[in-house]
Amino acid sequence: KQARQLENELDLKLVSFSKLCTSYSSGRDGRRDSSDTTPLLNGSSQDRMFETMAVEIEQLLGKLTGINDKMAEYTNSAGVPSLNAALMHTLQRHRDILQDYTHEFHKTKANFLAIRERENLLGSVRKDIESYKSGSGVNNRRTELFLKEHEHLRNSDRLIEETISIAMATKENMTSQRGMLKSIQSKMNTLANRFPAVNSLIQRINLRKRRDSLILGGVIGVCTILLLLYAFH
Repeated sequence: KQARQLENELDLKLVSFSKLCTSYSSGRDGRRDSSDTTPLLNGSSQDRMFETMAVEIEQLLGKLTGINDKMAEYTNSAGVPSLNAALMHTLQRHRDILQDYTHEFHKTKANFLAIRERENLLGSVRKDIESYKSGSGVNNRRTELFLKEHEHLRNSDRLIEETISIAMATKENMTSQRGMLKSIQSKMNTLANRFPAVNSLIQRINLRKRRDSLILGGVIGVCTILLLLYAFH
């Protein structure tokens, strides 16, 4: 019963909300077509009504969501037949209604905000145009100066962006060069560390060759002396 009551209230509120959005759009179009000098931004009362109705509908949607959650908890509680098709069908129906109302509310709200934003933008542009047309020569000259200054600022902004891009590219190149230099330095350090070991190995090889030569010479000399002694004995 609570869910059906909230659904009825939501249905009425959404109908009124949709009518408000439609009347807002048609009213703005009518005022714009009726006179070029009529101000467009005079719907503050409709804006306040929109905000009030949106808050009320959000509150009702929150209450209906809470009721659906309680019904879901009841169906999942102990003592309730889990295979009650009618009960599950009723719960699913209320969920579908809540989903439809939520979707309709967000869609209508988005349309209203889009229309209001468009009208505010058009109104601002039209005011600027009317102010420019009705302004004196001094105001026109001032506007031209403002436009030129704006163009200068845009050019300066573009030059700053180009300078920043060049600086970033230079930084990347210097970073890559620093990495290459570090790699070369590490390789040089590795070679420098290896050279003492190579020199030490070569010295040991030479010492061993010299020792082997001395041993071989001594053996040959001894053998020669023994052969001579044997020959002249």
